[in-house]
Amino acid sequence: MVPLLLLPLLWGGSLQEQAGYELGVQQLVNVQEGLCIHVPCSFSYPWFPWYSSGELYTHWYRVGDNTRYVHPVATNNPQKAVKLDTKGRFLLADPRTNNCSLNIRETRKSDTGTYVFRVERGRNVQYTYQDKKLTLWVTELTQKPDILIQEPLKSGHPTELTCSLPGSCQGGISPSFAWVGAGIDSLDHQNLHSSVLTFTPRPQDHGMNLTCQVKLQGSRVTTERTIWLNVFYAPQSLTIGMSFRNVTALKIVRDTLIPILEGESLHLLCVSDSNPPAQLSWFRGSPALNTIPISTTGILELPQIRAGEEGKFTCQAQHLLGSQNISLSLSVVYPPWLLGPSCSWEDECLHCSCSSQAQPAPLLRWRLGDVLLEGQPSNASYKVTCSSAGPWTNSSLSLSAGLSTHFRLNCEAENVHGTQRASVLLPPRYRPREQQGSWPLVLTLIRGALMGVGFLLTYGLTWLYYTRCGGPQRIKPTPD
Repeated sequence: MVPLLLLPLLWGGSLQEQAGYELGVQQLVNVQEGLCIHVPCSFSYPWFPWYSSGELYTHWYRVGDNTRYVHPVATNNPQKAVKLDTKGRFLLADPRTNNCSLNIRETRKSDTGTYVFRVERGRNVQYTYQDKKLTLWVTELTQKPDILIQEPLKSGHPTELTCSLPGSCQGGISPSFAWVGAGIDSLDHQNLHSSVLTFTPRPQDHGMNLTCQVKLQGSRVTTERTIWLNVFYAPQSLTIGMSFRNVTALKIVRDTLIPILEGESLHLLCVSDSNPPAQLSWFRGSPALNTIPISTTGILELPQIRAGEEGKFTCQAQHLLGSQNISLSLSVVYPPWLLGPSCSWEDECLHCSCSSQAQPAPLLRWRLGDVLLEGQPSNASYKVTCSSAGPWTNSSLSLSAGLSTHFRLNCEAENVHGTQRASVLLPPRYRPREQQGSWPLVLTLIRGALMGVGFLLTYGLTWLYYTRCGGPQRIKPTPD
């Protein structure tokens, strides 16, 4: 049985470095499975041309392995075999520059352990550095890939996204990449350690998720990163919501003519779909250079709309990638109001006129009692004419026969928003024909007879007074 104190001698060194032998190396290193790692290392040893000769060889061994009988995990000696599970993955630097750095590719959990460095040159330099050892811990793969976007995403502009896994290194087996989400139907090309996705973003891609998945060869673990796409796009789907009487009336998606009842309040809301949000403004008419908006938000309030306020209103969405406009035209509607009617009598014929203003233009009618006067009668007893100009409607009536002393003549105006009517005030000159005849003469004779009777009666009473009563008596004076 070999004493424990002799084991370091069998490894080719002692527990404390001998004079002239120094090693600088990080003693604890962590790496995730499947990734690569570079462990910097430098060494020195006593060497003189007359003291030692031959090629300089360096090796890394697992602690516990016999350097004489067990293969190292890495060596620069082409005549010396290495362990199969580390062959091609544990690589040494050039020792001629006193560099003992160790590059490990595609780390495996089985690589976890402690390693020692050994230097050999001829027979006089054969030394294992026991004072400083390298301990390697290989943990689960949790590293997420990086997704690099070359420039801001703009709708309609092709762009490239690059996915790579930090910690992967050149020379190892390339990882497997996969893209999931928006733009996966676009061109995808891949090199050894990254994948480039080329696609043209669309407005509907904004807010979508894009995932890059990476799987390392020999590892059952897949790591991925998901990003949220921020796509810039110009205004689209510009709409106007219109509400009145606290009820949403309709949603306008194109230039439209809207009738609104006079006196109502109108609430307009302009909505634009863009990223970033567009600057919304309202204009009366069409926006032009240096035109001052009537509202600098998407909201326009029109309280108590009156006739004359109709016209075109335009919402403009201004954006760094372009602008868009949408308009509506307001038509103020109201019930009729009447001007007239007025009548005059000419040559045994009554002539009347009536006018009305409304929006839409009203329908004017004449009624004689309960009879509607319309069209042209066969006996030509009346004649109705009408004309319209804008919101005004004018009507005239000529009435030549068929009137009674108690007739009612009305002018009536009507549209979809209301009805108004007014009665005719007869002109003073008017005398119905059926009152012309003998009655005036009879009345004159009766008045004359009554006046004659009154005269005779007055004369008789006066005569009786003077004959029977002697007339008025004089009053004699009373003696003193």
